[in-house]
Amino acid sequence: MNRIGIIGAMEIEVEALKQHMENVTLKTKASMEFHQGLLNGKEVVVVKSGIGKVNAAVCTQILVDDFQVDGVINTGIAGSLKNEINIGDIVVSTDALQHDMDAREFGYPKGQIPQMNVFSFVANARLRELAVDTCKKVNPDISVFEGRIVSGDQFVASSEVKQELIQEFSGFCTEMEGAAIAQAAYLNQIPFVILRAISDKADNSAVTDYPTFEKKAAEHCVRLVEEMVKNI
Repeated sequence: MNRIGIIGAMEIEVEALKQHMENVTLKTKASMEFHQGLLNGKEVVVVKSGIGKVNAAVCTQILVDDFQVDGVINTGIAGSLKNEINIGDIVVSTDALQHDMDAREFGYPKGQIPQMNVFSFVANARLRELAVDTCKKVNPDISVFEGRIVSGDQFVASSEVKQELIQEFSGFCTEMEGAAIAQAAYLNQIPFVILRAISDKADNSAVTDYPTFEKKAAEHCVRLVEEMVKNI
């Protein structure tokens, strides 16, 4: 890959990456600031997309159209959907889907986008493998998991909703952007991977845990991304 797009929804997820870049040029489009330059010797474009699936999809398309990126890494934080995935741990996407897409009245399973020939969007195998190996190297104090990421325009802070996502989709974590980025990457036929550090358990404790642990969780992802790009 000659140029990699790196997307975070919030400033806390991309701030450190931007600080470590060299030879940076800045372009603003769709109210987003795209920082193009070098990160650990690799050409990247780092951008804060804003929160939610629409922001994320718009951001990805701009990276493709205006910057001709060869692949996309989505970095950020998420809520855990499995007991063994603890706050601070990292989930690397096997695939991603939109849990709030519901066209069951037309015969589609919940989560599938009508008239698309895939149920979920599969992450690039090489990027997945590189992410897992790199995470074990740079974050030895936490665990790394590979699994499905489920996205929706909803901050999940309910044990009932959490159980629904587990039962319906067998998700490993839940957040608000990854599947939209995955869909945009799929449509443009470029590889992607989603990296999510766990900030909360997506249950009734989430509102309390999230602000407490989001910074530390984001640091784990930043460390992972910085080392990953060296080997892409």
